[in-house]
Order: sequence, then structure tokens, then C-alpha cells
Amino acid sequence: MEWDTDRFHNFTRRALLLGGVQGLLLVMLGGRLHWLQVKDGRRYSTLAEKNRIDTRRILAPRGRIFDRFGVPLAVNEQNFRLVLIAENTPDIRAALEDVGRIVPVEKGDILRVMRDVRRKRPFMPVTVMENLSWEQVARIELAAPELPGLSVETGQVRQYPQGKAFAHVVGYVGAVQQADLRDDPLLGLPGVRIGKVGIEKTYEEALRGSAGEIEVEVNALGRSVRELGRIEGKPGEDLSLALDAGLQEFVQKRLAEEKSATAVVMDVQTGEIYALASHPAFDSNMFSNGIPAEVWEEVLADPAAPLSNKAIGGQYPPGSAFKMVTALAALESGTITPGYKVHCPGYVDVGSHRFHCWKSGGHGDIGLEDALTESCDVFFYDIGRKTGINQIAQMAELLGLGAPTGIDLPGERPGLVPNKAWKLANRDAPWQIGETIVAAIGQGYVLATPLQLAVMTARMVGGGVAVAPHLALNGHGDRGPWASLGISRQSLDIVMAGMRGVMCKAMGTARDAQIPQAGMEMGGKTGTAQVRRITKAERAAGLQNKDMPWRFRHHALFVGYAPLSQPRYACAVVVEHGVSGSATAAPIARDILWEAQKRDTAGKPKGSMP
Repeated sequence: MEWDTDRFHNFTRRALLLGGVQGLLLVMLGGRLHWLQVKDGRRYSTLAEKNRIDTRRILAPRGRIFDRFGVPLAVNEQNFRLVLIAENTPDIRAALEDVGRIVPVEKGDILRVMRDVRRKRPFMPVTVMENLSWEQVARIELAAPELPGLSVETGQVRQYPQGKAFAHVVGYVGAVQQADLRDDPLLGLPGVRIGKVGIEKTYEEALRGSAGEIEVEVNALGRSVRELGRIEGKPGEDLSLALDAGLQEFVQKRLAEEKSATAVVMDVQTGEIYALASHPAFDSNMFSNGIPAEVWEEVLADPAAPLSNKAIGGQYPPGSAFKMVTALAALESGTITPGYKVHCPGYVDVGSHRFHCWKSGGHGDIGLEDALTESCDVFFYDIGRKTGINQIAQMAELLGLGAPTGIDLPGERPGLVPNKAWKLANRDAPWQIGETIVAAIGQGYVLATPLQLAVMTARMVGGGVAVAPHLALNGHGDRGPWASLGISRQSLDIVMAGMRGVMCKAMGTARDAQIPQAGMEMGGKTGTAQVRRITKAERAAGLQNKDMPWRFRHHALFVGYAPLSQPRYACAVVVEHGVSGSATAAPIARDILWEAQKRDTAGKPKGSMP
């Protein structure tokens, strides 16, 4: 009996101890529950709500681009793309190979998808291919049960209805690269495209717009369960350009008759660019739809450089088109008077070197106006030497040469206007008088872009004001009023008289290229820029520049304006290795200025269809 009592007492103590421990645990659990639900309940409720609802950004439509009359230059079209979600795809490579039996999938696309899958979370979609046709979408949807993790989504793709004619100006969009990433979270979204060149790049922020938001219910792993709400983003700004689509098309086709050429048409009063074309060109849609490797290699190998916008990036010796700069520098510095004359025997000797005029027999006694009309080299050798390179350089810079014009396009190059300080800083040598002589006729170190030559012409014939070029019409950029350049009206009139003589006088270097329609006549100045000098031995053998390989032939240039009575259009044309400014570039400029006047681009109200 005593043994049973001891067992009872031991059991009771253990039961009490166990009960006490259990009671203590219940008290602690109750206290913790009270703390979580009452004291800290609001904070945990907020955390739970954040874990349940996820806010994600969505793309807004990109702004469209139009010409001055509303002709679409860049628009958005529906885009079907195939995406893959890794966590729903047991064997990614096998799945991509299965897709390849339905629609063509390049090996490079497979490698890219495998790389993107490694970089992203397993439930995030990865783009396999874009721009699927209706037929391809139907074939994929039909095979959907056999393609786990793969599905077709609908988005937008950028399209350029006018094709090659606007490639260098409008540009194109492309995928965001690591170097493009900024603070804008929109750039990290899948499928986003940003401007890479041209207007698309210059006005990227305005065209891109702002992202919208979508609220989705997610589980603990972040997977979407259902959509709760949506706020659409603000579409990008639609942009209107000063370009005349019809004129641009005309210019591009006219330039296509040459191997490599470029042209600019500019309003001398407003600075609006009506046409800016470079040939050869490329189709911007290639960058939206994907470029086959063989096509890309062909583009890169083309010696005429179709990807280059020669209108703003090509730098050429301006040749005799620069003589107007030298003339204004001499007149405005007081070096010569309007009646100054020079005797041209066909050459001039400076030290031991002889500088030739293009006319071997010479022009005889000649004044400034006729020297421009007939493009007498000896006259400009003489006044250039007397004026000096620094005075010539100052006038060139005043007219828009030697620095970017500030046009709203990326990739503009500055050209080069040399002077004594430049030579010392860049060549570590003093300036020589012979360098002034060749610079006076636009050779030597002098370089200019076609756009700069158009600006130079516009400033001279538009009343001597600092007109500047621009493309966008939506209130972007400078529009004047333009400041005076401080060049006298008398000096400008003399130069313009010489430009009229080039086209209208019997001895004018481009008289055969004059516009035949009354009231639309043009003035201008030819230029032929030497690329490689013909040696004495080659000259003795009868070799002419036109007989040389294409890459060694002279560049052909022309700058002009129309109409004669009240100038409104300035034009610059450069034909790479075109041999002769008068025979090659001037007829192109004539056709362009004639077309611009017939279309009445400047006079037609903006927003009206041509």
C-alpha cells in the first residue's frame, strides 16, 4: 500500500509540473497572439496586404511622328510575340526546338532566350520572337497543348510607312541596352524600345510618354493570381516635323541616280528643314522587324556607307562654294572695295610654288561679281592672301561653318574652319601663306557638312541674319527672331549678284542648269572639291579626273537659292566623287528647288495634306 501511495504522489507532482508548463505556454501563446493581433496588428495587416497585391508598370503607346502636312512617318502597329515562362517549361531547350518545327527560330534566338532565362526570375516572361504573322500565331495556338510555358502576347511594334526616304532623319527604335539604362523604371520593362538614331533619339523622352500601372493579386512567390485594377499610362507626344514628305521623297529619288549623294532644303526665313536626304539609305523597318545576318553584313560592307547621314555627318572641302565667304571677308574687313579687280593669267606664283586657275588661259582682268560668276581661282588667291586666314575664318564662323548648327538630330559633326591658332595647336607648326591661298577657295584644311553649307547660303541670301535649322514643329527648339550678323547689305548684294550670274550669265559656271520656268529662277554657286591631285606624269599621259577610280574622283558641290526675287529656299547638294559641281550637283539642285517651288512648301498652310 505504501508503494502505491508513493507512486500516486510522484504522478501528482509530475502532472502538476506538466500542467504548469502547459499553462505557462498557453499564457505565452495568448500573450503573443494578443501582441500580434492588438498591439502590432495594423503593421502586420499592412505587410500582408503588400504581399498580396503587387503594382506593376505597363507600357504606354509611343508618340507618332508626322510631316508638316500630317503624313505619318512613324506609327505603332499591333505586334504578336511569343513569350516563355521558365517555371512552366520542363525542358526549355526542347520546347524551343519544338517551336522551331512550327515557325522558324534562329540559333541565335535560342541562345538569347537561354541567357535571358538565367537572368530573370522563373515566372517572368522572356520574349522568344516578335512580329509573328496571323498564320504563325494560328499554328502556335493550335499546338499550344504541346508547348507548356509558351504563349502568344499582343503588343506594339514601331513601323515607318515611308521607308528609306526618312531613315536618316526619323531614325529607328531598338531594344534597351545596359548602357541605355537610366533612372526611369520604364526602361527595365520587357519589350520596351527606345530611339537609337534620328528624331526618335533626339525626342526620346517626349515620344516615350509615361508608364501606366496595373494592380495584380499575387501569391507568396510573387506569381500573378488575378488583375485587380489598371491605370493606363500617358501616351507619348505626337511630333510634327517641318519636313515635306513629298519633297523628301522626290529628293531621295533624285539622289538615288548617283552612287552616293546628299542634299538639304531649308527655309531662309524660318530655318525649317523641308528635306534632308542621304543616299544610299536603309529601311528603318529592318530594325523593328529584325535584320537577317546576311543583309546586315551587306549594309556594313557597302563603301557608300548607307548607315551614315551624310547631310549632317559628312565633312567635305567646300571648294569654290567657299569663295563667297572669302569675298565677304575681304569686303567687310575693308581689304578690297566693290570695284576691285585682279588680272588672271591662269596662275599665280607664290615663292617657288605656282597655283593654277581652273581656266588654264586665265580670265584676264576681272572684278568680284564676275569672279564669282566664272569662279576665277586667281582672283580669290589674291584677295585671300591680302585678307588673311584669321579674317576669313571669322566670316566663315559667322555664316555657320566650323561648328555644329544645333539641328535637333544626333550625330552632327562640326566641320573645320582653320586659322593660325588652330594650326599651331593641332599641327605644332606656323601657318603658311600657301595654306591661306588654298583655304580661300575652300580647299586645304577647310571642311563643311552639307547642312552647314545650306545654313551658310540661307544666312547670306536671307538678309544677313543668324537663321538656324530645325526639324520639330511642336514648340521644340529656337525659332527666332534671328539676330543680325552685322554684314552690310552692300556686301551681301554683291555676292548675290555673283550667284545670279552663275546661273544667268553666258559665262556662268552653271548656266545650263537654270530653272526654265519664269518667276522660279535660281541663283547659286558651284564647287568642285579635290580628293586626289593628278600627278604630272598622269596629266602628261592624258589622264582626267573622271577616268580615275571612283574613290579618287573630285566631290561635286552646289549651293543655291530660289526664287531670285524673294529668296525663300536654300539648298545644298554634295555628290561624293561626282567629278564636277556644274555638271553633276547643279542639275540636282535645280530639280530640287524647282520641285520645292511647284509644291509651294513654304506657302502651303501647315496641317493641310499635299
